Parts: sequence; C-alpha cells; structure tokens
Amino acid sequence: MDFAIPGHLVEFRETVRRFTETELIPHEDYVEEHDGLPEDVERRIREQAVAIGLNSMGMPEEVGGGGMDVLSQVLVTEVLFRAAGGVAETVPTTPSVLLACDDEQRERFLVPCVRGDIQWCFALTEPDTGSDAAGIRTRAEFRDDSWVINGRKRFISHGDTADFAIVFALTHPDRDEDRITAFLVEKGTPGFSVGQLHKTMGHRGYRQAELVFDDCAVPTANVLGEPGRGFSLGHGALSSGRIMTAARCLGPMARLIDDGIEWAKQRVQFGRPIADYQAIQFMLADCATDLHASRLMTYEAAWSADRGAAPKIVHAKSAAAKLFATEALGRVADRVLQIFGGTGYMNETYVERAYRNARIERIWEGTSEIQRVIIARNLLKRGMFR
Repeated sequence: MDFAIPGHLVEFRETVRRFTETELIPHEDYVEEHDGLPEDVERRIREQAVAIGLNSMGMPEEVGGGGMDVLSQVLVTEVLFRAAGGVAETVPTTPSVLLACDDEQRERFLVPCVRGDIQWCFALTEPDTGSDAAGIRTRAEFRDDSWVINGRKRFISHGDTADFAIVFALTHPDRDEDRITAFLVEKGTPGFSVGQLHKTMGHRGYRQAELVFDDCAVPTANVLGEPGRGFSLGHGALSSGRIMTAARCLGPMARLIDDGIEWAKQRVQFGRPIADYQAIQFMLADCATDLHASRLMTYEAAWSADRGAAPKIVHAKSAAAKLFATEALGRVADRVLQIFGGTGYMNETYVERAYRNARIERIWEGTSEIQRVIIARNLLKRGMFR
C-alpha cells in the first residue's frame, strides 16, 4: 500500500477542512438546540459544498460526480466529519446503489442527486428486522402493471425530508434466493407516508423516521435493477457504507484528541497542568493509538476495494474496519470526557456531544456483533482475509 497522498488530494482535503471549520462547525450549537438548521442555511451549505466539488465524490464523472476512488473519499470524509454528523450530513451525497439506475431513472433520480437538487433515503430497516436484512417483511405484489407495496420501515435517516426512498420489499417469497426487490418510491406517491419521527440520544439534526406503505402502487419503471435482485444491490452498498462509517469516526476521534490535549495543557490541578501527570498522558497515548490503528484499517479496506479485491474480502475488511473504528471512537470519547472531568459532562462542550453521538456508530450499518459474525465466517472459510 502506497501511503503517499497525491498533491491534488492534499489541497482538496485542506479546502474541505476550511469549509468544515468555517461553514459547518459554527452551526453545531444551533443544531443541538433546534434539531436542525434553518432551510436557507442548509441550502447555502449545500450550494457551497457543490461549488467546491464536495458533493457525490464517489459518483462517476460522466454523471457529474467527483470520480474519486474509495480511499480518496475516506480521506475527505474524515476531515468533513470533524463537524458533528447532524451538520456534516447537510452535504449532498449519492448512494452507490443508484448506479443500477437505467437510462430513464438516471435522469429522474441519479443525476439530480449528484447535483444536490434532490435528497434520498435508504429504506431497509423494519420494526422487526434490523441486523437480519434478509428477513424483511414489507411486501410488494404485482397487480395491474404495478408493484403494490405494504409494510413499514423504521429508523430511516432523512426519511421525513427525502424526495424519494430506495425501498426494499419482499417480492418472491417462495424462492430461496433473489427474493427481494429494490424500488424508487417518490414522495407524494399515494399510499406512501411518513409516520413517527424518532427523538434520538445523539446526532441532533440527523432525524430518523418511520415510513408507512399502505397499498402504495409503484410503476415497473421505478424498479431499481432487476426484480428479485434487490438484496444483492443492498448487500454491495453495505461494504462501502461500512468503510465510510469507519471514516466518519476518524474525524471525531482526531478532534476529541486535539481538544483533550489543549484542555490537559491549560487545566491546572495541584499547581501543575494535568498534562504533566502520567495518568493523563497514558489516556492520550491510548487515544492516539486507537486513532492510528483505526486509520490504518480503514485506509487499507478502502485501498483493497480500489484495487478490485474479491467482494467477500472487501466485505470482511470493511466489517473489521467498521468494528474497530466505531468501538475505538467510543473509547476515545470516554477517555477524553474523563480528562475534561465535570466540564466534559456539560452539554455545551463538544466532548459531551461526541460522547453521545459515538454510541450509534456501533449499531447502524450493522451492529458490532454482526461485524464479528462476518469476520469469523471469513476466518473459518478462507483464513485471515484471504
């Protein structure tokens, strides 16, 4: 693996860092208090992100994307998510699963997403189905030249604001494989509504919604990919999603460590800065080690994906990176809060928010337990990531 970062990417990453510090972080207090940004502010952030080329980094250039490889996306995401997720998520993204769009769908869904004109949500999780994605109960039956969807989706990020949902439904229940189909369901489609909005422990501004489908008729033109092949589409998106989840943990870890170092130098106890005490030094050293290891695992998983490693190998490495980085973030947040003492427990501090925000990373995009299952299966079948 070549650890040298190309000069143009170094420059772009510095541009993103300035954007994060000047256009995102200053809004964190507002989002924490109001659980979102004013519409005009959010629109301005989106426009600025598009202007500097920050939207849809991984999409091919021919559809207007940045054409970045996975490792480049990881390096940029790390800097972007030094800002709290509820603010950083205002930057437009496009899921890789939309590359399965046909020509007509590209013009209606993919290209507008890449431009930042419309927003999407990924509707897979259900009230009784989380880690067992293959066990979804939402059904779609073919009637009168349309697919009629019935069911509920739960904990759907941006579900209340998205212009369309990528919905996974059971269409071929009698099959052993190829049972699930992906649909592009637009807001305003009869039978499609937003149910409960969930209040969360952390990530203010990053709302989770319930989506309800009650005899929702979707035309065949809105089937994404082939009928019955939706699970393979979603499964492929999970590997890249897990790499990016790991990348999103690197920024908060780095910012927490920076804050912990600064606090330890200025906080005086018993006549000396607490940075002079070995107990504090060891906590900072453990934090730095967690960050370094997380970076290496995440970068290597991304590098493997870029080199065209076998999908099962990338899947296992992505699981390992996601597992380690998300749990490392929890450890770093806990140590830095301890360094801050009582001040770190106050909700006006970044460390208190980061401590709450960190907890969900071990749950979404597959729980830590599921990542361990994936890693163990790979070990038992192929050895260590072979």
